[in-house]
Amino acid sequence: MNTPADPDVVDVEPRASAPAPAAPRRIDAAFMGWHPAHWIALGFGSGLSPWAPGTVGTLWGWASFVLLDRWVQQAAGATGWGLVLLLGLVIGWWACTTTAGHARIDDPGAIVWDEVLAIWTIFWILGPVGFWGQLGAFALFRYFDAAKPGPVRWADQRFKGGGWRGGFGILFDDLVAALCTLVVIATGVALWRALP
Repeated sequence: MNTPADPDVVDVEPRASAPAPAAPRRIDAAFMGWHPAHWIALGFGSGLSPWAPGTVGTLWGWASFVLLDRWVQQAAGATGWGLVLLLGLVIGWWACTTTAGHARIDDPGAIVWDEVLAIWTIFWILGPVGFWGQLGAFALFRYFDAAKPGPVRWADQRFKGGGWRGGFGILFDDLVAALCTLVVIATGVALWRALP
């Protein structure tokens, strides 16, 4: 330590400051190919859309449900989708947590596995409905997911941050949006049936 010229002035050596947090990574096709969790969390590429990745991810979830539904029903019967959703929730929690951590972003918009699980849940609970029923459910879900009214906003803010808690939070608000969608549909059906 240097001796100061003025005895009332103390020369303190600078302390090393904490390292700055790493900058977020760009989420692109190269990032997606870097780890298997990224493929899942990014909806097998649908989350890479530069326009409305949540909507594109939900459309991918819709298309994949239509393609998988017959196979899942034949392979496992009525409980098939329940098992797929449970497995998708566990694997998705890991994939979303891992991908958000690698991206260094708490809840990247490119992660769309939450939308995929939510739309699968809605279509499974609704049961067999035609195109127009699925379109109506899709539109209601997108409203709840994007606008985040009431309970969806609460769910979105409940589990913030990184790590496993944040990974669950990525999924949780979309599952609440799915529940809100189903409640509105059930209410609408009940009111329709109550009409004279």
